[in-house]
Amino acid sequence: MVNKVAIIGAGLGGLSVAIALRKQGINAQIYEKARLLRPVGAGLSLVPNGLHSLEAIAPGITELLKAAGSQTQKLKLHKSNGELIGQKSVRLQEKYGQPMLQIRWSRLQEILASQLPPEAIHLDHRCINFEQNDQRVQICFEGKKTVQADVLIGADGINSVVRQTLIGDGDPDYAGRMSWRAVLKYSHEKLLPHEVMSMTASDGKIFGFFDLGSGYVFWSAASLCPDGFLAESPTDVKSRIQEKFSGWAEPVQEILAATDAEDIVERPICDRPPLQNWSQGRVTLLGDAAHPMVPLLGQGANTAFEDAWELAQHLNDAPSISAALANYENSRKPRTQIIQIRNAVGAKRAYKADSETYLAKMMQQAQLSDAEFEEWLYSHKPSVVNSP
Repeated sequence: MVNKVAIIGAGLGGLSVAIALRKQGINAQIYEKARLLRPVGAGLSLVPNGLHSLEAIAPGITELLKAAGSQTQKLKLHKSNGELIGQKSVRLQEKYGQPMLQIRWSRLQEILASQLPPEAIHLDHRCINFEQNDQRVQICFEGKKTVQADVLIGADGINSVVRQTLIGDGDPDYAGRMSWRAVLKYSHEKLLPHEVMSMTASDGKIFGFFDLGSGYVFWSAASLCPDGFLAESPTDVKSRIQEKFSGWAEPVQEILAATDAEDIVERPICDRPPLQNWSQGRVTLLGDAAHPMVPLLGQGANTAFEDAWELAQHLNDAPSISAALANYENSRKPRTQIIQIRNAVGAKRAYKADSETYLAKMMQQAQLSDAEFEEWLYSHKPSVVNSP
């Protein structure tokens, strides 16, 4: 019998699994290191497999999300000089019953958090380690605070403390690329509602624009950077990206000029190889802590929502905690490993010198070469678990 679950991390995976568990009558408590849930300068794509899982977790939530974001209707790909390489319509709603939805990360976090009682989210709790035995898990936080629970879920991202205590596989692997991103209110004649526009160059650079609705635009840029060092100040970050993308067709320089340097997030792109095991005893991992993915297919959050639904189902249904975590892991690993590997291979390929040709071919053949994978990816729907 599971009475209390401790979740490390109030990100999208942590919040969604807490909602799912509490719907099952399980006391799920989230412990987050941040002192405040501040807006994050990012947007993200929600697609049918993730939206179907969220709807199963919290019926009616997808309508709230659609009202808060922008449903993508067209994808466009340009060369860095502005020349159009290709475009295609997005018809996920018709095929899979849910759209491709662009939304601000912080707005999604707010909507998920609103589904929980405030007392279920504990801020300023930085997990440093845990200990477990046959009866319980004890989680230790900075300041000598401790909490006990029946189960511990590490939903604390790619640099997961829970993962390091559980598995100890070190830092994530630098993928050889740096990323920059920001969200701002912005309009430009080339950036149309319900569209995603990407620009690419042959020297390993990509720049994307995403309509988030309500006047917000999310831009995201990436470049090959062998050393992976971070700029020292926000001003240096902005100067660095303006220099890297100098000479690119508008609206690249215009949107960079309009972005406050303090709002630009600079990050190295990292990933990890698939794990053989996510769980030990009463402890398991979820989302990026278990299967981090480089940004290509937009599946990081969406697969975390799938994890959340299935983990809650198994914890509610299985005869024991060990059986529940084993069933969860065995169910989720094959699917997430396929997505992880396809992500990693595709992302590396997209940054080769002939990326313009490669990405154009991907778009042209999207309905052919990728049709089977798309069907498998997006048609995934949550189902009720019945353990033997």
